[in-house]
Amino acid sequence: MSAQESTFKRFVEVGRVVLLKSGPYEGHIAVIAEIIDHNRAIIDGPTTGVPRQSFPYRHLTLTPLKLSKLPRAAGTGVVRKNIEADGIVEKWNKSSWAQRRAAIEKRRSLNDFERFAVMLAKKARGDRVRKAIKAAKA
Repeated sequence: MSAQESTFKRFVEVGRVVLLKSGPYEGHIAVIAEIIDHNRAIIDGPTTGVPRQSFPYRHLTLTPLKLSKLPRAAGTGVVRKNIEADGIVEKWNKSSWAQRRAAIEKRRSLNDFERFAVMLAKKARGDRVRKAIKAAKA
């Protein structure tokens, strides 16, 4: 590997899609519209309900997604057009990361009876698997 290559693939850059990990919009995605300094950036999520605001990097998680042609300091309208053109929200929803977060959230929202039903379903599945393995060995 040459000295020019980097192992890092996700950089803080204009157009990078980020996941908010704290605050009232926790769990939503947004786009870095402008870099303020080494600690903060202006983010905007017009299609995900996140208003344009300054946000510290320590409360953001960089995703592999990036808007290809977003100019620096782009307004909300330009960000919205780019997000819709690139299909960022659809790409995020199809990602295994987003699907795993949705599954965890769904599991957390279950009531006692629903958790009980899940337990019974897991037991039934285990019984079927065990019987199928036993039949295959015989």
